[in-house]
Amino acid sequence: MLYRLLKIPASIAFWMYCRHLRVNNPAVFTAKGPLLIACNHPNSFLDAIILASLFKRPVYSLARGDAFKNRFYAGLLRSLNMLPVYRTSEGVKNLEHNYSTFDACKEIFKKDGIVLIFSEGRCINEWHLRPLKKGTARLAISSWQNNIDLAVLPLGINYQSFMRFGKNIQLNFGKIILQKNIQLSDGFGKSVQSFNALLLAELQPLVNEIDKNDLTAQRQQFAIKISTAKKIMLAIPALIGNILHRPLYFPAKIITGKTTRHNDHYDSVLVAILFVFYPVYLLLIFLLLYWFIGGYYPLLVFVLMPFCAWSLLQWKEQF
Repeated sequence: MLYRLLKIPASIAFWMYCRHLRVNNPAVFTAKGPLLIACNHPNSFLDAIILASLFKRPVYSLARGDAFKNRFYAGLLRSLNMLPVYRTSEGVKNLEHNYSTFDACKEIFKKDGIVLIFSEGRCINEWHLRPLKKGTARLAISSWQNNIDLAVLPLGINYQSFMRFGKNIQLNFGKIILQKNIQLSDGFGKSVQSFNALLLAELQPLVNEIDKNDLTAQRQQFAIKISTAKKIMLAIPALIGNILHRPLYFPAKIITGKTTRHNDHYDSVLVAILFVFYPVYLLLIFLLLYWFIGGYYPLLVFVLMPFCAWSLLQWKEQF
């Protein structure tokens, strides 16, 4: 229920976060299941939020199991279509819970649903494909063994930056992997190796390989041209947006920097804070204007301020 309630505002907010989106196969967003999206994992839970806002059908995503320790947070995450998956580092005793999660995924597949799994396991802010864990292979193979006609869709998600608000994002979808592409008769272990080798070969050209210090390569890969005419038209709204949004953006930026100093969740936490508090900020400004001038004109805040924020996004330096 919460997933459905947040999907529309999240889809709108996406375009206030993303300056430019490049997708090599937009038709995928209307896909039906049973589908397993096998993705790299460069930007924490923001990866899942972006895909959930773009796909027409609900997307269930597998998230790190330690986030589900607290009963309240576990219920909240499940209401957002997130399911726990545990790693050895989170305690060997918890690994048995993965069977329940995989069973839940199979039930989703049986209803033609979509599941997102991060095949590298851990999130790291980098332009690099890391070695694949075995979870994707195990889920896919066990689904096929249960006569589920599952399709596995490789996806490389690439961000222009992991620290700048306003992104150029690339979603590169690969060739679907089907049961017939994997040799399943040689035993489960070899089947897992065969699957991972094929998935790795599919993902490698989809994920950008760029040194974090190579700014030239980053520009060549991600920079987009904003026309001079567009910049002129948006100059004044961008200036207004810069002034009006500072009281919200800079405190959020400071809080995010302090709370994510030792992990790679900066982007995700900043976007989450702004997503929650931006409507409140708009409401406060509306009430302030209504107190002073009354009438219907203060209602324009809910249109003009987001437009000014979007205009500022077009003006911001990309690197």
